[in-house]
Amino acid sequence: MTLLKETSSASGTFDVIRETPPSYQTKKMLKQVTIFTDGACIGNPGPGGYGAVLIYGDHRRELSAGYAKTTNNRMELLAAIVALKALKEPCQVTIFSDSQYVIKGIEEGWAESWRQRGWRRKKGTALNADLWQQLLDLCDKHEVTFKWVKGHAGIPENERCDHLATDAAANSATERDEVYESTTSLERLL
Repeated sequence: MTLLKETSSASGTFDVIRETPPSYQTKKMLKQVTIFTDGACIGNPGPGGYGAVLIYGDHRRELSAGYAKTTNNRMELLAAIVALKALKEPCQVTIFSDSQYVIKGIEEGWAESWRQRGWRRKKGTALNADLWQQLLDLCDKHEVTFKWVKGHAGIPENERCDHLATDAAANSATERDEVYESTTSLERLL
């Protein structure tokens, strides 16, 4: 932005002053990243996996891993967490997921409400608080919007995530979901 400042009204001369517009001073331009995520579980609980596809411009990265014993909802959450952790700087992110649990948990404020109440719901303890906490922390670091997509509807990136997640659950479920495995059956029901 160029501003003109009169230096002498008698002579009518002006100095040119270059100034950064206020909007550029306060907000850094963030890279825009699109992420697709999915989680899978063979049985629930059972062996599980997650898949994520990250897209930035012409760049594409796929992430997946399998867990020996977990739940589908934990894998849905973990897919988003791992994808956001892979970003090296704060970004403007759109995450597409076919999980209503993840989408509503963030977009309708469920997770934030549970956090404010000490991870309590109206009917007991909030499930997966460890993962919700991580996801909320990452959402504070990035500008994240969550969007629901219908699963198995022919959306190529969603289908790819489904393949990555189910393949990880079926063929490489070697990681341990230590938080899930250490939680007693009673705690899971509350």
